[in-house]
Amino acid sequence: MTKQKMQSKVARQTGFTLVEIAIVLVIIGLILGALAVGKDVQRNAEYQKIGNKFVYEWKRSYDGFYQRAGVVLGDSQIAPTNMVDGNLVTIGGQPAATANLNGAVAGVPASYGNTGHRICNGQGFAKDSVGVGDPEISTQNLRTLMQQIGNRMPPGRGEGKEDRYVYTDTNGNPAEIQICFQWNPAAQIQGAGNVMVIRGLTPDLARFLDQMVDGKPDAQEGRFRQQNVAANTTNTSNQAAAQWGANNTYNQGNPAIASATGIGQRLDEDQVILVTAIWVMDQ
Repeated sequence: MTKQKMQSKVARQTGFTLVEIAIVLVIIGLILGALAVGKDVQRNAEYQKIGNKFVYEWKRSYDGFYQRAGVVLGDSQIAPTNMVDGNLVTIGGQPAATANLNGAVAGVPASYGNTGHRICNGQGFAKDSVGVGDPEISTQNLRTLMQQIGNRMPPGRGEGKEDRYVYTDTNGNPAEIQICFQWNPAAQIQGAGNVMVIRGLTPDLARFLDQMVDGKPDAQEGRFRQQNVAANTTNTSNQAAAQWGANNTYNQGNPAIASATGIGQRLDEDQVILVTAIWVMDQ
């Protein structure tokens, strides 16, 4: 065989056919698809764990406190107001637990003062840090109240940090959930009455929890709502089919990240925007 023929044969043998290339591309596509599906499955499993093992467990802890103490969290046992942090509520300028014994003033929220303080563990988060009208931190401590009554708390991040939970957002960055409780006045867009405040949720996680609690992810209806970042004291009627105010890529109208167009674009490696949710309690 001549040298020229041998070189021609070798050249023919070193190429790939279109069928072979197509098979390789299909395999690569299947691998990439499996990885994407795997990430979604893992994320949904993590969201389910957060809902069942942490958020719902704090709901059970709140209910357990009521069953053991006979009053809601932080309320007075001798003169209950049925308001979270009610032990510090005043009426006529005096502590509600000892004042107004003759019933001269009606024991209703409109007559009370020093109401609505948020009960957290430790320093919590400061007044107005979520939005205008965001309440101050109570002098009562969440963990101390639970321990005094002998009530069980979820494990959270560990001893002393039962109110916290760390997870990974969709961009791979750590995020922390914090649980607090407070009483909201009537007719507020964020929900009235005794509520659980859940801070540090990605929009996807907030919608997932909203779906678990209410059956649909609506930000301004039902027992699970977004805390109103514009003004927590706004009195408005329910708005059906209201979207949560952010998603995992941008937040409309947030001055901290907004561009000149009012939309702050988020990069794949950035921290995902976090929102605060309000869950109205049964007691």
